[in-house]
Amino acid sequence: MRVHITLECTECHERNYLTSKNRRNNPDRLELTKYCPRERKATLHRETK
Repeated sequence: MRVHITLECTECHERNYLTSKNRRNNPDRLELTKYCPRERKATLHRETK
């Protein structure tokens, strides 16, 4: 049930991280605060397709 997803920065729109999630437990889009190397600070990253 785990699927691979890509996390995209909401400020610079660069796709920085690859991770996995369980679709049964988290059906909606994942949002995490991660470090963005282009912005050089922690920003909100959202799940993309």
